[in-house]
Amino acid sequence: MMGWCCSGICGALALLALLCPLRQRGCWGLNPSSGDVEESPRSDPDPREAPHRHRRSWVWNQFFVLEEYTGNEPLYVGKLHSDVDKGDGKVKYVLSGEGSSSIFTIDENTGDIHATKRLDREAQAYYTLQAQAVDRITSIPVEPRSEFVVKVQDINDNEPKFLDGPYLAGVPEMSPLGTMVVQVAATDADDPTYGNSARVVYSIIHGQPYFSVEPKTGVIRTALPNMDRETRDQYVLVIQAKDMVGQMGGLSGTTSVTVTLTDVNDNPPRFTHKNYLHAVPESLPLRSVVARIKAADADVGSNAEMDYRIMDGDGPGVFNITTDESTQDGVIVLLKPLDFETKSTFSLRIEATNRNIDSNFLSAGPFSDTASVRVTVEDVNEPPVFSPPLSRMVVSEDARVGTSIGKVSAHDPDSSGNAIRYSIDRNTDLERFFNVDALSGLISSAKPLDREANSIHNLTVFAIETQDPTQIGKGVALITVLDINDNAPVFALDYETVLCENAAAGQVIQTVSAVDKDEPPSGHRFYFALAAAVAGNPNFTLRDNKDNTASVLTRRGGFRRREQAAYRLPVVIVDSGSPALSSTNALSVRVCDCDSDGVALSCGAVAYTATGLSTGALVAILGCIITLLVMVLLIVTMRRRRKEPLILEEERDIRENIVRYDDEGGGEEDTEAFDMVTLRNLNAIRDPGARRDVTPDTPTFFRYAPAARPAHKSLPDNVVFREFIWERLKDADVDSAAPPYDSLQTYAFEGSGSVAASLSSLESLSADSEQSYDYLSSWGPRFKKLADLYGGGEGAGVFS
Repeated sequence: MMGWCCSGICGALALLALLCPLRQRGCWGLNPSSGDVEESPRSDPDPREAPHRHRRSWVWNQFFVLEEYTGNEPLYVGKLHSDVDKGDGKVKYVLSGEGSSSIFTIDENTGDIHATKRLDREAQAYYTLQAQAVDRITSIPVEPRSEFVVKVQDINDNEPKFLDGPYLAGVPEMSPLGTMVVQVAATDADDPTYGNSARVVYSIIHGQPYFSVEPKTGVIRTALPNMDRETRDQYVLVIQAKDMVGQMGGLSGTTSVTVTLTDVNDNPPRFTHKNYLHAVPESLPLRSVVARIKAADADVGSNAEMDYRIMDGDGPGVFNITTDESTQDGVIVLLKPLDFETKSTFSLRIEATNRNIDSNFLSAGPFSDTASVRVTVEDVNEPPVFSPPLSRMVVSEDARVGTSIGKVSAHDPDSSGNAIRYSIDRNTDLERFFNVDALSGLISSAKPLDREANSIHNLTVFAIETQDPTQIGKGVALITVLDINDNAPVFALDYETVLCENAAAGQVIQTVSAVDKDEPPSGHRFYFALAAAVAGNPNFTLRDNKDNTASVLTRRGGFRRREQAAYRLPVVIVDSGSPALSSTNALSVRVCDCDSDGVALSCGAVAYTATGLSTGALVAILGCIITLLVMVLLIVTMRRRRKEPLILEEERDIRENIVRYDDEGGGEEDTEAFDMVTLRNLNAIRDPGARRDVTPDTPTFFRYAPAARPAHKSLPDNVVFREFIWERLKDADVDSAAPPYDSLQTYAFEGSGSVAASLSSLESLSADSEQSYDYLSSWGPRFKKLADLYGGGEGAGVFS
């Protein structure tokens, strides 16, 4: 079996090896995997000898290696040895497992194990390896594979760390001694089961004598009682955690703890002054701020909230005080108007009280304070004031123009007592029914009044100071127009009365009522009667119902539409006014055919014409229809016969189509492209209907010999061109077949010199040319060169 020897206990193993009974095969040991005691195999077994059991040597299946080894040589870990190995080099040791090739190496001859790299227990605490002894030549295992562990032994190489730091904590001010603030905790990555490398103690480096920390738990407590936030509200502590139980040589780490003293209501409000003085103008509007006062409170937040109230003072109800929640100011506001002439000063006593009082600090109270506020009213130039502000007046609608109605009065509230002038705001009297006396304020009528048009007039009257016209007071004059009986009664509705042909005598066919625009104080009373001219008619009668209504009754029956289809009945209505007024109203009665329930079926005169159309009417209708058909046929025929406009085809519109031919032609000798004889023959007969802006489809039928060309040499070419163009222009103007728009006219006339009359200047000096250039000599020295080239017979010699 294989034995294990650790570097730290090699000497002890050597001593144990001496004490073990030795045999030929060597030492015995425990199997690392099973722990059972096994007997070593013998080299020369003798069956005659009884088997003997021998005590085996200890075999260690765990090695220890210190972490962070800093030596230059590989660190010796331990030694492997097999009883089969006799030192003759036939056994080879093989190592496998975690880090067997990168970290741990083994001497295949001796079994020595070394660590080639620095180990860190915090990265990996142990490594599991397998060792085996094999035959060097055949690589056949001579021992079973054995597993062992290399444990990295810890050293104190990690300082404590505060993973949750830095800390923020709070504690109420005025807390008693020993009040817990916060607990800090530090962790050490070293092995807590080995030595004191991970045993941490806490201490306070900065923050004494205000706070303390418990060494083992890290609990921070107050070390002084009654710490005042208003004096100092924040402390920064430095806490240290040291391993090795705080002994010398231990590693340490620090963190900061920011402790904030939270506020408690331990300070009562106090006014900075006991007396305040404020001045306001007497014209200050209602709900305006008169003054702001504030009681100082060293506390913050809800502990500094306070309420203000007016304890006492003169002029009750004139002022009120509220709390501004954003600033905790006491805001004094005006509730009633101020008048310097009535009262010029006010004295108030204000109290400020904390809303949230802590019972633990009542001994520091009382938590309220008082102050006096004096408000002085300043005099301002006020506008005139009407007394009363609203004046009620009455006037009869039949009042004459200029009638005095009433009087308004205003005065200057200031001590100066300035004079006042009155005027009416014409926006409230657009039709100018009234006038006001500027000095006395007497209101009179300016136009006739009509109660039925406007029964109440609401006038705004201005009172203006004569010394300061900007000071304007306003008053209201409410004028009521009294009614007189100036309107006659009339029917309340436009009645439509239906009389059935089967109506009996004495039957009520209509009930009428009346209205009157007037409004008598005792109410309306109307009287109804038929007009005197029809009072004794045989058809209808009228009955006054004595309740401002009247009933119309028939005097007979047997009414017939064919005899008379409608009746008009004049009704006289009289009111009860003084004097009484009356009106005559016509009531229309139509005779109708009714059913048994009295519902009208048809009214008016009966038609005597037979049903259907007469022969004349049918003939007239038929004639109209025939006339319409003839007109439609004519319109259709005219449209078909309408002449189509010229050049409407899209492909013939010269403005929109460009035809390109890649044919260069034959030059001056090409006489087939254009009929040049025709172009030069100004007297040729032309078809007035032919198109000038397109090339004719048919070729010319006239051939002219070149000998005919001299006939046209009698005129210069420029004259020929001019006449040619003017000829074409005249033709275009009188051509009825020309297109109704501008078109491109192409004239392929090149001049003389060839059959096509070329425009080449090379031929201009030939003997046949009749062009004279003698006029160039009179153009000055700038044209002298041209005159020498083209002028006279000398110029021809230039080209000889």
